[in-house]
Amino acid sequence: MLTTKILGTVSLLAGITSLILVFMQQWAMSGPVVITFFIVFVLFLKTTEKFSGFAFTFVILTAVSASLYYPGLFTGFGDFQYKALILPLLMVIMFGMGTSMSVKDFVRVGKMPKGVLVGLVCQFSIMPVIGFGLATASGLPPEIAAGIILVGCSPSGLASNVMAYISGSNLALSLTLTAVSTLLAPFITPFYMSIFADQFVPIDATAMFLSISKIVILPIIAGLLFNHFLHGRLPIVDRAMPKLSMVGIAIIITVITAAGRDSLLDIGVLLVVLALIHNLLGYVFGYGGAKLFGMDEASSRTIAFEVGMQNSGLASGIAVEMGRIATMGLAPAVFSPLMNITGSSLAAWWRGKQPDSPKKQTLTT
Repeated sequence: MLTTKILGTVSLLAGITSLILVFMQQWAMSGPVVITFFIVFVLFLKTTEKFSGFAFTFVILTAVSASLYYPGLFTGFGDFQYKALILPLLMVIMFGMGTSMSVKDFVRVGKMPKGVLVGLVCQFSIMPVIGFGLATASGLPPEIAAGIILVGCSPSGLASNVMAYISGSNLALSLTLTAVSTLLAPFITPFYMSIFADQFVPIDATAMFLSISKIVILPIIAGLLFNHFLHGRLPIVDRAMPKLSMVGIAIIITVITAAGRDSLLDIGVLLVVLALIHNLLGYVFGYGGAKLFGMDEASSRTIAFEVGMQNSGLASGIAVEMGRIATMGLAPAVFSPLMNITGSSLAAWWRGKQPDSPKKQTLTT
C-alpha cells in the first residue's frame, strides 16, 4: 500500500511537470520527465489490482514517447536498421498465436455456425468501409490515409480474446473468430485493399497475399503443431510465448513510431482522432450488428471486441513488406495503444454488467 502511494505521488508530480514543460514547449527538458512519468505510472499500475490490466498499454505509451523524443535510438545501429526486426518479430507473435490455438477452435465453427458467420461478416464489412470513409474524408497524404484502410482490412487480434475474457463475453466464440479471421486474412485483406486503397497507393493483391501468407499461415501452422505435439512438455516455452509476444508488439510499435516520427508530429492529433473514431465505431456497429442478427448478449459483446480490435501488428508487417513503414505503418502504430485503452475500459465496464451466459470460461484451449 505504501509503495502504491509513493509511486502514485511520484507519477502525479511527474505528470504535472510534464504537462507544464510541454505547454512551455521545453522539448529538451520535457523528454526525460515525460518518459519518467510513464515508467513510474506503469509501476504504479502494476501494484494495483483494479488497474494492473492497463499496465501493458502504458508500456507501449512509454516506448512511443521515447521514440518520439529520441528517434535515432530506435531506427538503427550503425548500418543495421531495426525495421528489419519487424517481420521476424511478427512471425514469432503469429507462432505464439498458433501455440494458443488447438483443433478445438476450428471444431467450434460447426458448433456455433451462426455466431462465426455473423462475426466474420461484421469483421470484414464494418471496419473496411469505416476505414475507407475516414481515409477519404481525412485529407491526409495518400500513403498515410491508406494505412487507416489497412487497419480496417486486417483481422482481429489476440487482444480481443483477453477483453472477451475480462468482460464475461463468449470466449469460445472470440477464440474461434480470431483464429478463422486470421487464417482468412491472406485472401480477404488483399481483396479489400485492392478495392478500397488502390486509389491511394498501388496495391499488388498477389504480392500482398504471398506476404500475409508468409507472415501468418506458416507461423500459425507451426504453432498449432507445437501445441498439438509438445504442449505441456516444454512449460518454459508455454509461459514465455505470451510475454515474448507482448515485447514483440512493443518493439514493432516503437520502431514504426521512430521511423515515421516527423510525419506523426505533423498529423499526429488528426490521426489519433481518426483511429479513435475507427475503433469506437467498430465496437458500436459490431455490437449493434450482432444484436440485429439476433445474437445473445455475451456473443454480441464478443463480436464488438472482434470488430473493434484489429490486428495492428499484422497491418504493420504488411506496411513493412510494401516498403511504407514510415507512412502506411503509422495508423496501425497509433491504433494499437488506443484500442487497448478503450478495450480495457469497455471490458471493465461490461464486467460489472455480467450477461447470463456463458457461465464458465477459461483462456486455455
